[in-house]
Amino acid sequence: MTAAVLLCAGMGTRLAPLSDELAKPLMPVGSEPAVSHILGVLRAAGIRDVGINTHHRPEDFSRYSSGFLADIHVLHEPRILGTAGGVANVAAKLGAGDLVVWNGDIVAPGLPIDALVSARRERKASLLWVVEPTAAHRGTVGLDALGNIVRLRGERFGVEIRGANYLGVQVMGPAERERLPPEGSLVADVALPWLRQGKTIGTLMFQGEWDDVGSPAGLLRANLRWLARQGLDSWKAPGAHVASTVRLERTVVGRGARVEGDGVLSDCVVLPEGTLVAPARRMLAGGRARVPAPEEVTEA
Repeated sequence: MTAAVLLCAGMGTRLAPLSDELAKPLMPVGSEPAVSHILGVLRAAGIRDVGINTHHRPEDFSRYSSGFLADIHVLHEPRILGTAGGVANVAAKLGAGDLVVWNGDIVAPGLPIDALVSARRERKASLLWVVEPTAAHRGTVGLDALGNIVRLRGERFGVEIRGANYLGVQVMGPAERERLPPEGSLVADVALPWLRQGKTIGTLMFQGEWDDVGSPAGLLRANLRWLARQGLDSWKAPGAHVASTVRLERTVVGRGARVEGDGVLSDCVVLPEGTLVAPARRMLAGGRARVPAPEEVTEA
C-alpha cells in the first residue's frame, strides 16, 4: 500500500504578510486551497492514507476538519521537527509501504503519481525524486546519464549530463521511511548523507505545469493557470461582492471577499474574506495585507 505525507508546517515567510492571515498550503488556487489540489492528485492515484503536519496557524487547518481534510491525519508540531522529522512523525500514523512526500506549497495537477510509485519499484530505487529537466549545470540538481542525482547543494557525486529542478515531491521505499531521523532535513540529513555513502537517488522527469505557491509570483501564476484550465477569464466565489463599477480581468475573488472601487482588477487574487480596491494589477490581497506579485523574468 502507498501512503502520502504533505509537508505543511512552513512559516510561509516569502508570502508575508499574507501568511500572517492564512497558512501557506491553504492559499487559494482558483476555487480550492492549494493543498486540496494536491489531495485531488493523490486520490486520483488511489492514495487515501494521507497525513499532514502543521505548525504555523494550525487553527486554519482546523476550520477544514469537517471538509476536504475530514479523512486526513493532521498532526500539529508545537516545535518544528524539520522536513525529515515531520515526515517521520506523521508517517508513524500511516500504513506500511511506499511513502509519497509532497511539499505543501507545490501544485502540479498533472503529476503522474502512479508512474512515480511504479518507477521506484521497477528500478528498485530507495529514493526517487520528481524533477523538471533543464540544461546541464543549471537548476537545483544535476543528473548523470541514468538520471540519478549527482549534484546537490554544491556537492558533486558523479559526472553531470543535464541539470534539473527538484519539484519538492518524492517517493521513498518502506525501509527508507523507517530510517528517517526524528528531527532534521530531508535534504541535509537524509539525501546528502545517502549520496556521500555512494548510494543513488533516482529521478522521474516531469515537464508538465507546476507552481510553487509559496511566492507571490508563483501563487498568482498558479491561479492564472487554473483559470486557463477551466476556460475562464476570471472567477468570483458565490457570495463574494464585486462592485458594479469594477471589471475583472484574469482575476480570482475568493469566498466572502469584497472588491470595491472603480476600474479594472487585472491579474489579481483576492483571498477568502479579503478586500481590494480597484484599479489594481498583479496584486494579492487578504483582509489587511496587500502583496504585489512581481513580473516574472524569462531567461534568454
